[in-house]
Amino acid sequence: MIWVIIALIVIVLILIVTNIRVVPQSYAYVIERLGGYSSTWNVGLHVKIPFIDKIAKKVGLKERVLDFPPQPVITKDNVTMMIDTVVYFQITDPKLYTYGVEKPINALENLSATTLRNIIGELELDQTLTSRDVINTKMRAILDEATDPWGIKVNRVEVKNIIPPEAIKEAMEKQMRAERERRESILIAEGQKQSAILVAEGKKQSMILEAEAEKEAAIQKAKGEAEAILEVQKAKADGIRMLKEAGADAAVIKLRSLEAFEVAANGQATKIIVPSDMQNLAGVVTSVAEIAKTK
Repeated sequence: MIWVIIALIVIVLILIVTNIRVVPQSYAYVIERLGGYSSTWNVGLHVKIPFIDKIAKKVGLKERVLDFPPQPVITKDNVTMMIDTVVYFQITDPKLYTYGVEKPINALENLSATTLRNIIGELELDQTLTSRDVINTKMRAILDEATDPWGIKVNRVEVKNIIPPEAIKEAMEKQMRAERERRESILIAEGQKQSAILVAEGKKQSMILEAEAEKEAAIQKAKGEAEAILEVQKAKADGIRMLKEAGADAAVIKLRSLEAFEVAANGQATKIIVPSDMQNLAGVVTSVAEIAKTK
């Protein structure tokens, strides 16, 4: 009898120990009792009733990443292309995730494909290639709302690759080459234009500097000639003033006449006109000489 009791105690202990569960961090266990939902175990130590409670599903609560294969889609302008997306989601309600839909991952994949086709069908090719942010935002909003009954929270959706047909890719490459060549031609033309402008500016500055130099030279030459004339006139005025101070006004006039005669006789004129009072020149010269001696 004692052995029977000991055996029963051992069996009970084994059953209790084998039905003790520790739920790790970022996990939740969905428990069913007699085939129906009973509770959700979160992090910590739990004990289930043997043969009555059952762990229906172990659910990870970490954020997951689903990389779906490329899906064929048709744009508004009837261009077929392949697009693959990446969905970042997290399970927020283990009960809904367990009982809300059959195979929730497959359901999310199919929902992503149909949503992507609907969004791309409203866009043309160029818009599809340049509107990834718009596509991501629309898909995230639609998927997040549709997966609420499944206990899934869609945090982000990213369009990973957009693969257009080969003919479209070739046309795009030709367009890109043409655009690059156009930009290169513009840059070359701009360079030539700037070069011509710089050359013209250099010539202009050179001509201005030459004109300024010629102007300055002419001014300096005129100033020199003016100063020379002033010096000559000043010397003549000083000479006349000295003669006047000596009282030789008449003699000066005769002497000037003599100088004029000398110039005329220098071979520069073909005719020489001799004044009628030429005989008085000797007396004038003598007077001037005497005045000079007295000085």
